Amino acid sequence: MSRKNIVLGIFIIIVLFFFASFPFYATGYGISFFITLLMYFIIAQSWNFLSGYTGYVSFGHVAFFGAGAYAAAIFITRYSIHWIFASICGGLVAALLALLIGWPALRLRGPYFAIVMLGFAGVLKNVAVLWKKVTFGGIGISLPPMLSMKPVYYSMLIVAMAITLLIYIVTKTKFGLRLISIREDEVAATSMGINATFYKIVTFLISAFFTGIAGAIFAWYSSFIEPVSTFDIKISIEVIIMSLLGGAGTVAGPLFGAAIIVLGGEIFWTKFPLLHEAILGILIVVVILFLPEGIMGLFKRDKYEEKRNLLIWMFKKK
Repeated sequence: MSRKNIVLGIFIIIVLFFFASFPFYATGYGISFFITLLMYFIIAQSWNFLSGYTGYVSFGHVAFFGAGAYAAAIFITRYSIHWIFASICGGLVAALLALLIGWPALRLRGPYFAIVMLGFAGVLKNVAVLWKKVTFGGIGISLPPMLSMKPVYYSMLIVAMAITLLIYIVTKTKFGLRLISIREDEVAATSMGINATFYKIVTFLISAFFTGIAGAIFAWYSSFIEPVSTFDIKISIEVIIMSLLGGAGTVAGPLFGAAIIVLGGEIFWTKFPLLHEAILGILIVVVILFLPEGIMGLFKRDKYEEKRNLLIWMFKKK
């Protein structure tokens, strides 16, 4: 085992130990803040799994976040289902919606797919407003108050670890190489016999499932949801910025991006309440202009390594 892998392994162990032990010495505010951070970890990684590895940029990922939140809230309040099982159901509902919209939408490319997803999020928001018999419209849904934030924290942590581990495993398999081949040149990938539609839909479903779970857990955590904030397009924009800032198409990039945006936003909001968004915006513009591959691009030993591996695999396939 190389020294680099040993150092990386030690770093991961330290980070995991920090997150696992954090609730035992943190204040209520600290736990609440880290729940939000972990939630963004999940959504950013989920968006990255789809858009970073297939190249299909989604502007409406908040649709699955909101669908998961509303599904869980309905299951909890109307059918008295435990919030953990309701969260899983929320993820499944989001995946089902992804299947319905993904089958036709993933046949589109570039800005057309992005616009469809943006419109889809708007449609679900209007459904939540108008379907008052189920969603209570603009009044929203009030959930029973939680007794402790620790179960919510660890649930978010487990889901964040799961999606991150899944992406890491996928990048080491032929599945991941096929996704990258679709991102680089879908026509060429299809001509080589890769079923691009199948891989895109599977990736889309997984991405929506984890985003839906994040929304479902957040619904239980917040104890109240309503259409405007739950389907806020700002969430989609933030996760896109997080992934691009850290490095889309990498395992650790969205995590770094989410940490910088969430932590930086909190610090700037405290010291510069009227300028914090402008400061973050300037920071993002500077990083993207001078680091188009994101922060993780600084750590790439060979920026062409991924493409080289892809070409080797393609020639072996022939």
